[in-house]
Amino acid sequence: MVLLAVALLVAAFTAFAARTMFAGGAAPQAGAVPAAEQTGPKVLVAQRALPVGTIITADSVSFQSWPNNLVQDAYYVDGKADMTKLLGTVVRFPITAGQPLTQGALVAPGDRGFLAAALGPGMRAVTISVSADTGVGGFVFPGDRIDLVLTQNVTGEGDSLRTAETILRNLRVLATDQATASTVEDGKTQVQGFRTVTLEVTPRIAEKVAVAQTIGQLSLSLRSIADNQGEFDRILASGDVKLPEGATREQEEKFMSQAMNRPMDGATTFVTGADVSRFQRSSRPPQGGSAPAQAAPVAGMAPQVAAAPVHVGPVVRVTRGKDTTVEPVGK
Repeated sequence: MVLLAVALLVAAFTAFAARTMFAGGAAPQAGAVPAAEQTGPKVLVAQRALPVGTIITADSVSFQSWPNNLVQDAYYVDGKADMTKLLGTVVRFPITAGQPLTQGALVAPGDRGFLAAALGPGMRAVTISVSADTGVGGFVFPGDRIDLVLTQNVTGEGDSLRTAETILRNLRVLATDQATASTVEDGKTQVQGFRTVTLEVTPRIAEKVAVAQTIGQLSLSLRSIADNQGEFDRILASGDVKLPEGATREQEEKFMSQAMNRPMDGATTFVTGADVSRFQRSSRPPQGGSAPAQAAPVAGMAPQVAAAPVHVGPVVRVTRGKDTTVEPVGK
C-alpha cells in the first residue's frame, strides 16, 4: 500500500511538471506593432498608368502610405507637396500604376519644354486665332476636344457661294493664349476670353490648318464628353479601327481610348447658303460656261457642289422624259 501511494505521488508530480514545462515553452503571442512603426509618410502615387504627355488631374493621383525606409527626397510627401501646383502638370516619363511620382517626372506649365512634353508621340502643336464668336465664347479650356469649322466664300460666275465645312474633328486643346491650365477661384473654373488656341494635331493636319487659315475663317465647335461610344461605333463601321476576334472588355476599352484620342480629318460635312435659306439660291454658281473657281480642298475629301441655274424668286422643276428644267414662277 505504501509503495502504491508513493507511485501515485510520483506520477502526479511528473504529470504536473510536464504540463508546466510545455505550457512555459509555448510561443508567445506577438503584440500588435503600432501603425506608425509599420508605415511611413504618405507619398503621391499614380492611380493608373500615366504615359508621357498625360496631364495630371485630381483623379489620376492620390497619396498612399509608404514604408519609411523607402521614402526618397524626390517623392511628393503629403503635407509638404502643394496639390494646387501639381494639378495641370504634365508627365515627362512613363509612370506605372502604383508608382510614386518624382519631381523630375513632372513638368509644370511655364517651365521649359512643357508644351513639348504635353504632346503625344508623333504629334505637333499649331496655333490659330479666334474671337469670342469663333471661340465658343471662352467656354473652351485646355484638355477639351473641338471640331474645326471653315467658313468661306467660293467665287464663280455671278454671286459667290457661301459655305461652312467641318474640316477636322476631335482635336485636343493644349492651351488658350499662353495658359495651359484652367483658372480656378473658390472651387469654380473661371471663364476667360482668349485670342489664340493651340491644338494638338498630326503633321499632315498641321499643313491643312495652315492652308485653311488662308482660305477663310476658322471657328471652334466644342465636342461633348459623351460622344465617345457613338463616335467609336462610327469608326468601327467605317473600318478605320478593327477589333480582334473575341476581344475582351478591357481590350475594347483600350482600342476605344486610342481611337478617341487621335484627330480625325476624313468624312467632312458641309452646308451652303442654299441649305440655310431659300433666298440664298442665287448664291450658287450658274450652269454652263467656265467652271467656277473652287478653293483647294483642305480636308482631302471636300465635296464638290453641283452648279445650278440662277433664278431670283420661287421656281419649280419640270421633268419631261429624262430632262429636268427649272422654271421661274411669278416675278
